[in-house]
Amino acid sequence: MTMTVIPEELQTRLNPVVVDDEVAKAKGKLLSDIKRSVYVYRVDCGGCNACEIEIFSSITPVFDVERFGIKVVPTPRHADILVYTGAVTRSMRMPALRAYEAAPDPKIIVSYGACGCTGGIFHDNYCVWGGTDKILPVDIYIPGCPPTPGQTVYGFAMALGKLAQKQHATNHFEGEGEVAPIAFPDIPYKLRVELEREARRMSGYRYGKDLVDEFMGTLENSGDVILGVNDLIAAQSDPRRAEVYEELKGILLARTIGDGHGKESSVLLSHS
Repeated sequence: MTMTVIPEELQTRLNPVVVDDEVAKAKGKLLSDIKRSVYVYRVDCGGCNACEIEIFSSITPVFDVERFGIKVVPTPRHADILVYTGAVTRSMRMPALRAYEAAPDPKIIVSYGACGCTGGIFHDNYCVWGGTDKILPVDIYIPGCPPTPGQTVYGFAMALGKLAQKQHATNHFEGEGEVAPIAFPDIPYKLRVELEREARRMSGYRYGKDLVDEFMGTLENSGDVILGVNDLIAAQSDPRRAEVYEELKGILLARTIGDGHGKESSVLLSHS
C-alpha cells in the first residue's frame, strides 16, 4: 500500500488567530471581575423584529458574543442583563415591568435600537409610551435601526463593565445621629457658594467643582492666603485653569476687606 503525499503548496496552512493585546486585556479584566458567565434576557416591547435578527447574529460563530461569557436565557429570573427592543407599547408596558421585577439584583438594563432608545418613528403613536427609559432606569443605550452585530458586541461589553461596577458597589446608609461634615468649614458660607457658582459657570458642574475644591483647599492650608493663591495660579500649565483661578481670586479680594495683605485676609476669612 502506497501512501499519497500531498504537495506542500497544495496543503492548507491555517493562520493562527492573533487577538489584539487591548482586546485580550479588556476581556481578561471583565471576566476576572465578574468571575462567571453573564445571562441576557431579551424583552420585545413592540418592535419589527429587525433588532432581534441582529442580536441573534451576534451570538452566531461569526461574531460569537459568547466568547465574553454572555449567554442568552429564556427567563428573566436567571438574567443579569435585560435587553429591551422596540418602542414600549401600552400592551407591553406591564410585561416589561414584570420582567424587570423578576430579574435579580444587580441587573443592567439595555435599551436596544432606535425604537428602544427613543420610540423611533413610532414615538408619537397613540399606543406607544416611548423609549425604554420612560418606564425603566436604563444603564446602556445601543442606538441604530437596527444596530449592527459589531455595535451589539460593543454594547454588551459596556454592559459587562457596568455590571462589574454594580457588583462591587458599596452603599452608605446614614446612621442615627450621624451628621455629614461640612467641606471647608473655615471659609464663610456665602464666599463658598459664590466661588463654587463661578467655577462651575466657567468650567462645568463636575470639573468646576474639582477646581474650586483645590482653590478653597489652598485658602484653608495657606498661612498667607494671597501668596498661596498666587503660587497656585503660577503653578498652572493650563491657561484655562489659571483663568478660572484668577476669577476666583478676584471674588476673594472683593469679598474680603483690607489692604490686600494675606495675613489680614486670612483673619477675615475665618471670622467673616
